[in-house]
Parts: sequence; C-alpha cells; structure tokens
Amino acid sequence: MMVSLDGYIETADHKIDWITIDEEIHRVANDEAREEGMFLYGRRLYDLMAAYWPTADADPSIPEYMAEFARIWRDKPKVVFSKTLQRVDWNSRLVRGDAAAEIRRLKQGSDRDLSIGGPTLAATAIRHGLIDEYRLMVNPVVLGAGTPFFSAVDRPISLRLLERRSFAAGVVYLRYAAADAGR
Repeated sequence: MMVSLDGYIETADHKIDWITIDEEIHRVANDEAREEGMFLYGRRLYDLMAAYWPTADADPSIPEYMAEFARIWRDKPKVVFSKTLQRVDWNSRLVRGDAAAEIRRLKQGSDRDLSIGGPTLAATAIRHGLIDEYRLMVNPVVLGAGTPFFSAVDRPISLRLLERRSFAAGVVYLRYAAADAGR
C-alpha cells in the first residue's frame, strides 16, 4: 500500500495524486501482484481499480510495465467486500457478509498470499488478527491529514522487519511480519 511519510493513504479529500510510482516501483508491484493468490478489496478501492485497469492494456500509449499490471490485475481472482455494490466484474466475487469470517476462510483455503486493499477492510482484518505481513511503500511526502494507513487499534501490534528497499524516486519499501501472524 502506498502511504505518506506521516501515515496516510489518501488526502482528506480522498486524492492519491501525491503518490510516486515510476517504472522501478511499478515493476516491484507487478512482481508482488503476480505472486498473490487473490486480491481482497473494499468497495472504494475496487471502484478505483476497476475504473482503469480492466482495459488499460488496450491503450497503446501506456508503457509495457503498466500494460503488464493490467493483465495481471484483470486475470487475478478478486473478492470485493461491500454492502452497497450490486455487482462486480473482472474476475471478481462480491461478499456482503462478515468480512473477518470470509477472510479467515480464504486464508485457510489458500496456499498463496492474499492481498488486502482498502482502509476499512484492512482495519477489520487487523482487528481480527488476520494480517501476516504489512507491506508499505512509504512516499516522500507529508500530507498532514487524510485517511490513515492504520486505523485505531485496540492493542499494540508487534512487527518484525523482513525487508527494506529504497528506490531512486525516494520511496522506501518496508515489509514487516506480524509477530502474532496466523492466530
């Protein structure tokens, strides 16, 4: 997840135009996406992704690394958690019920990583101890306000650094394991 230095994933008016993503960063995101078993999205992030990526590779003006992500995204199974959407497309399945129970079931039935995107869905997964790893792309910007990467937690979450990587654009990738992962 892209995050500002002060811990926000979007501005107070829900913009993400501050995100730094060049070819180097995009290729890392492509590699991670390719290895994921499935994408789990909240409604707003799904809407954002579905508005662009399903047909992005048909645009001859986009770079190949972006077209590659479009193909990965479109073909990857997705589960969308929403009480307001009526339907989802692009290899997606809609879940209206208990998100924590469904994530737990999906984790138990998969031998590959599941990627959780969207602050509300992630907060639910965090609250129920369903996150094994946190992967952050820390962007060199301070937003001052917005949607926080971490919502309020009811207990401290101990993490262990697994990987860190710096990019020429000033973005730092941090990958942490949750100390209580898998409970």
